Amino acid sequence: MARMAPRVFVKRSPSAPAGFFTTEAAGLRWLAGAGGAPVVTPREVGTHHLELEYIPSASASAQAAREFGAGLARIHAAGAEAYGALPPGAEQYFFGPLATPLALPTAESQAFGAFYADTRLAPVLGRAVEAGVADPVLAGAVDRVCADLRAGRWDGADAAPPAPARIHGDLWSGNLLWAPSGPVLIDPAACGGHPEADLAMLALFGAPHLDAIRTGYDEVSPPLPGREERVALHQLFPLLVHLLLFGRGYAAATRDAATALLEN
Repeated sequence: MARMAPRVFVKRSPSAPAGFFTTEAAGLRWLAGAGGAPVVTPREVGTHHLELEYIPSASASAQAAREFGAGLARIHAAGAEAYGALPPGAEQYFFGPLATPLALPTAESQAFGAFYADTRLAPVLGRAVEAGVADPVLAGAVDRVCADLRAGRWDGADAAPPAPARIHGDLWSGNLLWAPSGPVLIDPAACGGHPEADLAMLALFGAPHLDAIRTGYDEVSPPLPGREERVALHQLFPLLVHLLLFGRGYAAATRDAATALLEN
């Protein structure tokens, strides 16, 4: 009897920028190499498509969420050479949906603040200003946050800054597939980054059993002092991206996040 070919899921985009799918596949392999939470397996990579293993869906459970949190902590602990470091084989850094991925700077840094200000917040803010979706008050607030980042405000005043982590980079709940065996990571924007960024993004748009995910994570990697006060900092980047891509409906939330950081 002939063996049935395994089921696959294929992502396609004739307009995908050069290196987009190669970079995504490299990120998946890099995350999987940490031996933590499950990651979807890339099977074939082309210029305009990526073939992935098929992941059957299942209901979310608190126990699976807790186990995922522990696995995510182990991925982060695998580390990266620097903030902004790309996975081996990645050709560029992309962030955002398949239809409109943003190519962002790939400069590396040993300082979180300089990395986050210069390769994430400032480039997206500049495009948002050019597009007319960031008003002067919002832009000024984000600029001041960037100045504080470059001055080292979040690089260890109250606790030693974490070593660069191996992060998913775009961990909203839609990039967490619930399979019968538990959550599986898909669609990364992987790089060396701050470990709190993935947790903050899960919280931004909501994730099933988020408290259980945090519990499992903290059992493996106890939180640094002041983590809750830094949630807005890590959410500021995805909020800016949403402002740029989807318009002024995200202006208030973006402005509020930046203002809260300046007032603390």
